Amino acid sequence: MNKQRYAVWTSMAVAVSLLLTGCQSLTGYKQIDKADSAKVRVGNIQPVEGEVNISCIGTYHCEIVQIDKTLVIAPDTHEPVSPDMLVIMPMNKTDQRARAQMNIDMTPLSNKDAVKIVPLSASGMPGMTNYYARVKPAKREVQVNFYPENNVGYVERFAIIHDFVEPGTYQLHAYQKKSSDNSGSLLDTASPEPLCIELSQDSNLQRRFCKQLGAEHQGEFVETSIIEKKSTPLKAVA
Repeated sequence: MNKQRYAVWTSMAVAVSLLLTGCQSLTGYKQIDKADSAKVRVGNIQPVEGEVNISCIGTYHCEIVQIDKTLVIAPDTHEPVSPDMLVIMPMNKTDQRARAQMNIDMTPLSNKDAVKIVPLSASGMPGMTNYYARVKPAKREVQVNFYPENNVGYVERFAIIHDFVEPGTYQLHAYQKKSSDNSGSLLDTASPEPLCIELSQDSNLQRRFCKQLGAEHQGEFVETSIIEKKSTPLKAVA
């Protein structure tokens, strides 16, 4: 019997309306392609040898809420839970490029349970910051909040368990899956396109999860297979 792996999903603000009115359009999915943070990354991840960097992208705002049992970004304040967890960035208001070239305290992590948070870029939501996390290689559970709308009241919660055993940069990218169905029916037009999240390691796609809109797995992110395109060998003509 085949087993499917699921990622945990919870949606606030829209879950009830989605269940009651399956044809209702969710504006968050229509706005996701317009999110500034999906197209612009101001900062750069600075790798540390032997460490894993985890970031998120694709919506107006996203934040790593928890790694294993360690709380990272508080969902109410949208700031690091502990000041000791934050890597301080040098400030230079006159020259952003010079600021990026300044030395930052990237002291290697002391143990496997340590977590550090580094400012990455300005959020698509005014006044917020996108951070990335530094951890030691290990199998971990990572919980992320994605905000498809410019509205803190609408959040998509996603959790993944993954073997982050190889040092490098891992990215969780949320995007709206484009439908290949061009039937043009009223139902298809009114229904939202599903939200998908891809995990990449150093730009190499590792895993993909897409939210299911069907009745059986309503509201869940289900892991889907990643099919690599292969060239078809030419057959010899007799």
